[in-house]
Amino acid sequence: MALSTSMSVAAAVLLVLAAAQPALGDPACYTAVFSFGDSLADTGNYGFVYPNDTSTPALNLPYGETFFNRSTGRFSNGRLIIDFIAEALELPFVRPYWSGQSAEDFARGANFAVGGATALSPDFFIENGAPLPNPDTVHLDMEMDWFPRPAQVAPHQGFRWYVSCTNMMSKSLFLVGEIGGNDYNGPLLSGVPFEKIRTLTPSVVAKISSTITVSHSLLLSHLLLLNPHLRR
Repeated sequence: MALSTSMSVAAAVLLVLAAAQPALGDPACYTAVFSFGDSLADTGNYGFVYPNDTSTPALNLPYGETFFNRSTGRFSNGRLIIDFIAEALELPFVRPYWSGQSAEDFARGANFAVGGATALSPDFFIENGAPLPNPDTVHLDMEMDWFPRPAQVAPHQGFRWYVSCTNMMSKSLFLVGEIGGNDYNGPLLSGVPFEKIRTLTPSVVAKISSTITVSHSLLLSHLLLLNPHLRR
């Protein structure tokens, strides 16, 4: 399973890098990257969303030591898949959404992924007898809501203006995933029986699928799914 998952993700990255080759000669092919997902895509949002959780490994060394020489909030000792994609597109590393302070901070996109995020909401797990360890867990609908309605947070009003007034969506690459793994990990850590967790799979797949469908129809742009969990 682990090998299959790794190969699936690697294949997706190779596909993006191949598609990005024209951009190396024409940087205007994609001028921004937007990302949604969990710890495999989070470039630093976790520390802003959960400021009291200072003990999480991603906020401390040795995380980040092999490339950045410091912890960056990435759940990795170095870079993530999204970092390599941005590099291939000759773009800067994608800024965590919650670290932005002005419109200029989002000129090259934003990353909405948060470590520990789930596809389904915490309420779903409670209603189905499979509660998550953290009832305040960020989920996919929340991340998507941050994108169209960021003006709810004062420091991010500039983001809403920038997106609506610069026509940047038509030249942006949208990444969805990785997301869904924590929908199984969370209940498992809470002691939910494995057989009960298996029954969640259709709902996880349906949520990711519907989000992709809605996102594509709204964003009218290039969308890439990096998600080995989207299968029955």
